[in-house]
Amino acid sequence: MSEELDKRKKKLLQAIVEEYIETAEPVSSNNLVKELECSSATIRNEMAELEKTGFIEKPHTSAGRVPSQKGYRYYVDELIRDDKLSRKEMELIKDRLETKVNDLEDLTKIATTTLSEITHYTTISIGPQVEKHTIVDIKFVLLGTRVLMAVILTDSGIIRESIIKFDEDISQEQANDLTTLFKSKLVGKPLEHLDTPLEDYIMSEMKTGINIIRKIIEEINKMIEENQFYLDGANNVVDMPEFKKVDVAKDFLNVLDAKDLVADVLHTGMAEDIKIYIGTETEKEELKNFSIVTFNHLLKGKDIGTIGIIGPTRMDYSKVISVMKYISKKLNDDFKKGKF
Repeated sequence: MSEELDKRKKKLLQAIVEEYIETAEPVSSNNLVKELECSSATIRNEMAELEKTGFIEKPHTSAGRVPSQKGYRYYVDELIRDDKLSRKEMELIKDRLETKVNDLEDLTKIATTTLSEITHYTTISIGPQVEKHTIVDIKFVLLGTRVLMAVILTDSGIIRESIIKFDEDISQEQANDLTTLFKSKLVGKPLEHLDTPLEDYIMSEMKTGINIIRKIIEEINKMIEENQFYLDGANNVVDMPEFKKVDVAKDFLNVLDAKDLVADVLHTGMAEDIKIYIGTETEKEELKNFSIVTFNHLLKGKDIGTIGIIGPTRMDYSKVISVMKYISKKLNDDFKKGKF
């Protein structure tokens, strides 16, 4: 539970956070006199109290103050506004999300691009953890004498495809038999690892070589396990003051390359909600200079992916949350109307 502040200190902290987000410059008492309708001396005294209790801090090179991690946390928990979205931006979101898609995961990609376009931050999406999604269809398409394409469709509209190459020939008849057998064994079941008993069953029912069966099961398991990453707006940080520091910029690029690290953070928010991680709250050293906001959404009661925004701790949280909430509302409204 957040430490309580009186009404004036709340207003002051909100003003400091929003001024710093806007200007990237340490905030002095003189900046706030007009907005807070208090004397400069009163504001200085209140700022001294906020600094003493750890909500703001003084950079070494400035007489002004900036929010601390504790100050940002109080702001997002208690003071944030989620109505920072213009009508033009709402229309843009509607237009983007009405794009016809063949796969529900494409909606996650579209939402990711739209989020980056409006907020000007880097966005990362990761496909759903589909192990518990139910298989409704599976088929094998012969693309060449030694090449098959496996296609799996789940009940939530998620499609997984994999090209499988073999060291021996495979016929159309074998491809048809594989489709029939895998369908009989997997349709209606969760999309989990294909286990050894299934391997034994398929091999006992078919004349197809053992190496072909094992290769298919191995590739399908890889297909299930693989995280579907999508990145947009990586160049958006170039002009942000924080990234003028070489070490911060380098850390940021390393984070984008570390897909497992990003996936770990995104998968911690696997409820239908928005989660905010500020600085060291992720408990990952590589992310200490950044904030991540994650947004997970469900359609048909199934997870269709998680979107994360990554940027400096001086992130416009109000704008980010406003956009995420509107995208979530639009997706669910469109689903209820049967648009996908």
